[in-house]
Amino acid sequence: MSLSIETSIKLATGRSIPQLGYGVYQARSKECEDGVKESIKVGYRHVDSAQAYHNEDIVGRAVVQSGLPRSEIFLTTKYMPSHTVHSTESVYDILKKSLKKIDRTGDENPYIDLMLIHAPFGGEQGRKNNWEALVQAQKEGWIKDIGVSNFGVPHLKSLPSPKPVINQIELHPFCQQKEIVNYCKENDIAIQAYSPLIRADENRYKNPVLIELAKKYNKEIPQILIRWSLQKGYIPLPKSTTPSRIKTNADVYDFELSSEDMKSLDGLDEGAKGACTWNPVDQP
Repeated sequence: MSLSIETSIKLATGRSIPQLGYGVYQARSKECEDGVKESIKVGYRHVDSAQAYHNEDIVGRAVVQSGLPRSEIFLTTKYMPSHTVHSTESVYDILKKSLKKIDRTGDENPYIDLMLIHAPFGGEQGRKNNWEALVQAQKEGWIKDIGVSNFGVPHLKSLPSPKPVINQIELHPFCQQKEIVNYCKENDIAIQAYSPLIRADENRYKNPVLIELAKKYNKEIPQILIRWSLQKGYIPLPKSTTPSRIKTNADVYDFELSSEDMKSLDGLDEGAKGACTWNPVDQP
């Protein structure tokens, strides 16, 4: 399996997304800005933010300061819905606020590469309105691709057309969400993996399978986890604000997990109870 930090995944629309992304969940202020700049320095070309992270503007500023053209950085952010049904027009206005924050290049035609609905809140009508706002923005061209996050199969099935190009869900060997993954694969919906490092859970990192594989490949456990995700065809979003970690998290292209070792990792799945974070895929 030939993978590199330049590897990208082709979306259903024909556009491509860099497979390795840099996550900025809970990263604030200078640590977020420095983290984004460091990630770009070591080769990441994909940054994942969200309205709920309160750092879209910091990400946008860091991209400008990196010195790279805006076209070389893939920027994702997420609209955070509420449990209340909002009109398509009001959601559209909120999306516009993200555009002003995350694309700070000053170009005449700012844009967001990918906008997701962060969670399946609001019931079927709320999700419909939220989705229609994203569809409108995509038609106007200032959002290039649209998708969802934390959506279960029933949520995906009930969305109006077009289909989302991506579903971003918690994914790692202990929480594999196989039903959702299988549905997405069958419907040409790419899969982004958040919390691919299991939040560096100390107890999880003591798992003998992870320890054995780290020793076998002379790699750290986070590198084994990221490589598993890449070989699965997912789009992992590891997060760190430590420069050395940002670098090692991208140093995953000089080895390949064997099919037997991939099966060993697959065997760690604990279903829903394996989730280590907020995982609202069963919302009504």
